Parts: sequence; structure tokens; C-alpha cells
Amino acid sequence: MFSKSKINEPGPKDDAAKPATPSAPQAAVPAPKPSEFKASAPKAKPAASVLSTDLHITGNLKTTGDIQVEGTVEGDIRAHLLTIGETATIKGEVIADDVVINGRIVGRVRGLKVRLTSTARVEGDIIHKTIAIESGAHFEGSVQRQDDPLNPGSKPAAPKPPVASGTS
Repeated sequence: MFSKSKINEPGPKDDAAKPATPSAPQAAVPAPKPSEFKASAPKAKPAASVLSTDLHITGNLKTTGDIQVEGTVEGDIRAHLLTIGETATIKGEVIADDVVINGRIVGRVRGLKVRLTSTARVEGDIIHKTIAIESGAHFEGSVQRQDDPLNPGSKPAAPKPPVASGTS
């Protein structure tokens, strides 16, 4: 019914025992030049660094990448995206482009986008460009909007002048 093709079958086992004949010319394959190497795919963004629940860090953390904290940090944290897990406790200043708080922070929070989920507990000031606070979040401190909250020396956003109505 079915027959096996001999094209893909290895040659007789006797050929393995025979030494290669020196008269058979071998094709030389030139090694590629370093400039010929090309990346097969674009570099992938590295995954977030995760600080597990049993990890306790004393000191400052700084990265241009993403951090997910599940443990305890006593010190300042600066990152691109910072996610504070439900079991996490941060005692220090937090500065990030995006801050998602599910756990506890005792200290100032600075972020372009700050989000307090229903399990968040924040004791300190929040300086933000945009903020979202879910129902159930606990917050003690002040909230201040700034155009550039990541820069500690920046001033609060100026209020718009009132529009004059009537004739003079």
C-alpha cells in the first residue's frame, strides 16, 4: 500500500566505516563577514523585574525599565512602570511614568499617571499629571496636579485665569 522513498534514507551502514576519499573535492563555504550578520527579529522589551513577597530591600532602586514589587522596600524607587502588589509595602518616595498601587506606600508618589486600586493604602502626597482612585482605596495626604510631576523642582500647574464677562 505505502512504500518508503529511498531519497531520505541514509546510505548503507558500510559507508560510515569507510574513510573519506581524499580525491573528493570539498566545497569551501566562506565565513560571513561581521557586517553580514543581521538581527532576525527586533529586540524585545525586557520583562518587568519582580521583587517577590519574601524579599526585603533597604536602599534605593533606579531603572529605566519596569518593576513589580510584591515584597518590602525601605528606600526610594524610580522606574518607567511601577506596579505595587497587594502584599507590597514601600517606605520612601516613588517616581515613575506610570504608577499602579495595589499595596501600601508610606511616602510621596510622583507619576505622570497614578492609579490607586481598591486595595491601595497611601500615606503621603501624590503629585501627578493624571490620577485615578478606585472606590475602596485608602489615601491620607494631599493631591497635586503638575504638568511635569517627575521633576521635583517643577511648579504646580497654573490655574486658568477667569474669563471676564460683561462690558466695560
